[in-house]
Amino acid sequence: MGSAAPAAGSLRARYLVYFQYRGTDFNGVVAVRGAQRAVGAVGVQNFLEEAAERLNPVVPIKFTISSRTDAGVHALSNAAHMDVQRRADQLPLSPEVMTKALNTHLKHPAIRVLQTFRVPGDFHARHAATSRTYLYRLATGCPTYNQLSVFERDRCWALRAERLRFWNMEFESQSFLYRQVRRMTAVLVAVGLGALTPAQVKAILESRDPMGWSQTCMAPAQGLFLKSVLYGSLAEWNPASTQEENQGFQGQGSHRSNQRLEARA
Repeated sequence: MGSAAPAAGSLRARYLVYFQYRGTDFNGVVAVRGAQRAVGAVGVQNFLEEAAERLNPVVPIKFTISSRTDAGVHALSNAAHMDVQRRADQLPLSPEVMTKALNTHLKHPAIRVLQTFRVPGDFHARHAATSRTYLYRLATGCPTYNQLSVFERDRCWALRAERLRFWNMEFESQSFLYRQVRRMTAVLVAVGLGALTPAQVKAILESRDPMGWSQTCMAPAQGLFLKSVLYGSLAEWNPASTQEENQGFQGQGSHRSNQRLEARA
């Protein structure tokens, strides 16, 4: 998102905001505008921007989201940048005060701001990201969805198998293709269940068919979490790693896939 010149008599400060959310109640992270909003669809960004407007900025505040997530997908830590313009007689808010203020004004309990940084005026939350990590959670050994613990519903993909066991799969890359993680997960699960062989997976990849099996079948949204978005010198600090929510995701059978695929339009 390009930034307009500061309004006359105002000072502009750009912030990088890390935030988390439980995606069950949202139509994705991106704001819903116009007619869709009128019929009840809402994005996480809508609530973030409404909270930011309570700061009484000179011009409306818009969040530029680092990583888009679909309806039902969660985030242990997503990121966005925003420009805040205040009157010339008002100093920019400190990152600590900004974090507290946004959390105070957030009107949905499934969203929380983790931490805020002051960044240069040309910083871009999406383009500057050096690494994104997604986590997909599977539960095996659950005959029916209703037998899954109420604390795990809408937070994993429940599959039938011999015994109850939780599996974590992590995928890290600078960027991802549209729904790539859900498609890769579906293929891996199909191999595990015997519906696909490794040779068939190889053939799928080599076919490059946009309507192939991996393009039309994908894992459900509720098992997917955006775990972290990292930025150069900030890469050593992972907001999600310090959160209690992340502690419950250290299950057995962890599989890590290091992808180096550039997203294309």
